[in-house]
Amino acid sequence: MGKLNAGDWARAALAALAEGGLAAVAVEPVAVRLGVSKGSFYWHFANRQALVEAALAHWERETEHIIRNLEKIPDPRERLRTLLELAFADPVEAAVSFRLISDADDPAVAEVAKRVNERRMAFMTTTVAETGIVAEEAARRVLAGYASYLGVAALRRLGIMHQDTTALAALALAELLGD
Repeated sequence: MGKLNAGDWARAALAALAEGGLAAVAVEPVAVRLGVSKGSFYWHFANRQALVEAALAHWERETEHIIRNLEKIPDPRERLRTLLELAFADPVEAAVSFRLISDADDPAVAEVAKRVNERRMAFMTTTVAETGIVAEEAARRVLAGYASYLGVAALRRLGIMHQDTTALAALALAELLGD
């Protein structure tokens, strides 16, 4: 592997978090994941907390990047379909979301997890409302849909989720839109 940067460490920390929760974000295991000595960690971060904060910031930036790309899709139904296909197809992202909510006892984690999840739900609510569904009803549907998304992450963690994610995304879209 070439020279690592702070972003590489943040991405590896998120992968560790997806697999084992916040406790799995430790310098030595993340260094092993990257195939480097833990000494290289200190070129980029002062301590583990700085790594956790970088991973959380990376996760939040990625959410905004995805939303910006989705906003380019003019048709709200197509935008939702694309979002749901992306969301259900990415088990790592779903696991990160689930794990961060589970680790919300940490104030820094709770703040970012709340902000990101609220941002995602607000984007979805606006998009559902653009299809002609009243905003209050759109918010209820999004809440139920987002809870299902997190539930799928929990079931995957237990190893009992084996369904085709394309079918799940289609079902979620139908429920969100009342089709």
